[in-house]
Amino acid sequence: MENKVYIDNMQSEDWEQVKAIYLEGIATGNATFQQQAPSWEEWDQSHSLDCRIVARSEGNVVGWAALSPVSSRCVYGGVAEVSVYVSGSHMGKGIGNVLLSSLIEISEQNGYWTLQSGIFPENKGSIHLHIKNGFREVGRRERIGKMDGMWRDTILFERRSPTVGMD
Repeated sequence: MENKVYIDNMQSEDWEQVKAIYLEGIATGNATFQQQAPSWEEWDQSHSLDCRIVARSEGNVVGWAALSPVSSRCVYGGVAEVSVYVSGSHMGKGIGNVLLSSLIEISEQNGYWTLQSGIFPENKGSIHLHIKNGFREVGRRERIGKMDGMWRDTILFERRSPTVGMD
């Protein structure tokens, strides 16, 4: 029988488990350009306080999702970058979908009108997850960054809220 998973607000006490899941993603080489996890203080400062969640199962964090502002300019106040990570031992169970759909709902409650995500083309699971949740491909950013001495592309996806920012 599958253990119940529920969504909760991320707390600072969750950082070690969140960081471990982030490090799993980093190790794949297809989740982020980051090569190491930041400190809690760095991570906390770079992510929106009102849009950071975790998936819990039996009291443990098994996935997380958060938004990062794309700019400090006020005109982009409703635009954010999406991060979604699921523990390798819990992939394929729909946790990423629950996290992303919950993050979308919370983002709209907090006035975000555009969510974006830059995804490595090799990360087919993340691409599928974003499309399933209403993101559309905007374009391919060729040779956008170097990783381990090799140029990497990302595919830019975005989701526009059907209700926020329509006035």
